[in-house]
Amino acid sequence: MTTAGVRATARISARDDGRGGTSLPVLEGDGPLALRRTRASGSEARVMLVGAMSGPLGGDHFTVRAQVHEGARLHVGSAAATIALPGQNKGEARYDVRLDVADGGELRWLPEQLISAGGSDLSVSSRVELRGGAGLVFREEQVLGRAGEEPGRLTSRLTVRLDGRPLLDQEVACGPGAPGGWDGPAVLAGHRALGQLVVVRLEFEKEPVRARLLGEHAALVPLAGPAVLVTALAPDGLRLRRVLDEALRTLGC
Repeated sequence: MTTAGVRATARISARDDGRGGTSLPVLEGDGPLALRRTRASGSEARVMLVGAMSGPLGGDHFTVRAQVHEGARLHVGSAAATIALPGQNKGEARYDVRLDVADGGELRWLPEQLISAGGSDLSVSSRVELRGGAGLVFREEQVLGRAGEEPGRLTSRLTVRLDGRPLLDQEVACGPGAPGGWDGPAVLAGHRALGQLVVVRLEFEKEPVRARLLGEHAALVPLAGPAVLVTALAPDGLRLRRVLDEALRTLGC
């Protein structure tokens, strides 16, 4: 590792193969970001992101890019949780996710959880660009600290745009150095796991989803467009996943 930290990029490109399936003409990762194609499900190609090293550590900068072309269907998961660690290099680590889905394409982005270990400092930036009738299921889960551990500093921003128009743009900061009140009753209220789902489907324009609670600390709300947002808090990652899985079933995903 250099004093500047590790730079690593993973790239995925998914295309309609013309035979009822999805091909992956680009599937490449370097350094700690390895990509593996797994067994397809119908017309959907499946890719697993495998961490080949610990991290991101202080000073690291990881980027994952995925492009889904017209008529292609792509499911991206990860083999294990991502753990942000302090490392030997000082400074903030960065993890950027850049996703682009064409009209008629569909992306299911369902990685495992991100854990902010004590002493770490990580900034996550996720940007999703959708066009026309693109479909999206995007899950994001964050756990503040390992068992019995205080969290690191975590800043996370998620932006979802459809044809250049924002559907969602929000940011959260937690842990040491974050703006005051992040753990107070108006924000996390002592919970250590937070997550969200963004689901975009054309049918939501014709049959809007009504806002409702999904338990004591989870809610489903429609966004301005063919999209819904589910946000949830939980004491730990396991209970958070149960809530979000139930939300996926509620939405027929």
